Amino acid sequence: MRHLNLALAMVALTACSGESTVEAPTPSAASPGYLTQTANNPLFTDVFTADPAALVHNDTVYLYTGHDEAPNNDVFFQMHDWLVFSSTDMVNWEAHGPIMKATDFTWAKGDAWAAHMVEKDGTFYFYTTVRHKDDKPGFAIGVATSDSPTGPFKDAIGKALVTDDMTKHTPNDWDDIDPAIFIEENGDTYMFFGNLVPKYVKLKDNMIELDGDIKALDLPNYTEASWVHKKGDNYYLSYACEFPEKICYAMSKSIHGPWEYKGILNEIAGNTETNHQSIIEFKGKDYFIYHTGAVPPIDGKPSGGRFRRSVAIDPLYYNEDGTLKRVVMTTEGIQP
Repeated sequence: MRHLNLALAMVALTACSGESTVEAPTPSAASPGYLTQTANNPLFTDVFTADPAALVHNDTVYLYTGHDEAPNNDVFFQMHDWLVFSSTDMVNWEAHGPIMKATDFTWAKGDAWAAHMVEKDGTFYFYTTVRHKDDKPGFAIGVATSDSPTGPFKDAIGKALVTDDMTKHTPNDWDDIDPAIFIEENGDTYMFFGNLVPKYVKLKDNMIELDGDIKALDLPNYTEASWVHKKGDNYYLSYACEFPEKICYAMSKSIHGPWEYKGILNEIAGNTETNHQSIIEFKGKDYFIYHTGAVPPIDGKPSGGRFRRSVAIDPLYYNEDGTLKRVVMTTEGIQP
């Protein structure tokens, strides 16, 4: 209940204050062709990025992020589109610009919240969180497709994949957010998602329809930001826990659980109450990707913070028994 009250308080703050109409300047990193050569955290300092989801494809990491455009840290999130960056060494990153706007889903009102990208049989599937129009009010999950990891992407089904009226686990209209996709070796695909109550559902082979009932999971202190990965015989389900958010994780020998809670993986990530993680293996090394509010004031502009977040990357290490070592957050980031 404490988490619910905190979440309601944040929404109440938005309702009381109203969304600011001040437009943030368009940062250069959102434009295609920008190349950053830095080994520091946060990764980018001239564009605010959040909710990272990384995809490894053809010896390249594609990093998909939300795009914080709030002019300050006093009102609420302003997120209209999603950005993508690519790297072949985890140090040098090229921007490919916005790949899609929330309103490219004709049934959506806006709010380009957390998303996840996967590839299957040559098609790239982009699962997203957006606010639905008033015929099905609340947050919904959509899916868009492309034959390229950098787009362009288009709505795959012309309607939402999951809408708020499909789940009744909480009275909130934002409890179906943060999709995370996991594809088994046999091709079976599952979508994990949720806020306050973690859920998962099997997808059909076409990747754009549900295949069965939505099921709730039992994970302690769950807030949001599910992510599932596999290493050896172990499945790992990491998620944002408590509020302000840490990252916790659980382990299982099956995608269906039971999930055994293993503890905190990442502490509160500095100057923001939220956190959102992505875990990948790339060229034999493991990485933990997350966001912080750590960008300092630049040229007199407001600093990073709760609504102006920035993606960072640090190494991830496993213990001999398969459990995860606590992530050490650094300002140095990944070194060349």
